[in-house]
Amino acid sequence: MNVGLCGAHRTGKTTLALELAKLKGAQFVRTRVSEIFKECGLHPAQPMDFATRLDIQFRILDACESDWQAAAGNFITDRTPVDLMAYTLGDIQGETQVSQPEFDRYIERCFDAANRFFNTLLIVQPGVPLTEADGKAALNKAYIEHINSLVIGLCHDERLRCRVISFPRNLTVLNERVSTVLALLQPGGLK
Repeated sequence: MNVGLCGAHRTGKTTLALELAKLKGAQFVRTRVSEIFKECGLHPAQPMDFATRLDIQFRILDACESDWQAAAGNFITDRTPVDLMAYTLGDIQGETQVSQPEFDRYIERCFDAANRFFNTLLIVQPGVPLTEADGKAALNKAYIEHINSLVIGLCHDERLRCRVISFPRNLTVLNERVSTVLALLQPGGLK
C-alpha cells in the first residue's frame, strides 16, 4: 500500500510520514520541493508570475513521479499530486493570466499520478505550532488555511479514485497522530 500525506506546508507531514514508514516497514520517499525551487533560483515564499509557478510545478511533479517510480515496494511520502495542484490553484486570482491548455494538462497529469501511485491519501490539517524553516513556503496562517481548503476540495473531486482519510485538526501530538493513522489504515478503519 502506497500512502501519501497531503496538506499545506508546516503541518507536520514529513515528521508523521517518517514515523509511519518506520512503523509500517515501508520506504519513506521525501519530496524534493525545496531543492527544486533552489535549483531554479527561486524561493517558495516569494511571489512569482503564474507561468513561472506552473513551470516549477511541472518540474516538481516530474521529480516526484521519478522518485515514486523508483521506490522499492510500498512507500509513504510527505507530498502528493493533490498538494501540487493546491499550491498551483492557490496562486490563481481573478486577474491571473493562465495558459488554459497547459493548466488543464497539468491538473489532469496530477490526478493521473495520484491514481497511479497511491492507494490512500491522508489529509494532514493545520494545527501544529508554526515554526520558520529555511527554504519553506510562507508562514502565513491564512495562506495555510487556504491551501488546506483546496486540498480538502481536491480530495473530493470525482477524478481522484484512491481512498482519502482525514483526521481531526486538533490531533497534533505525534504519538497520537501515529496511533490514529495506524488505526485508520487498518481494514475497516474508516467508519
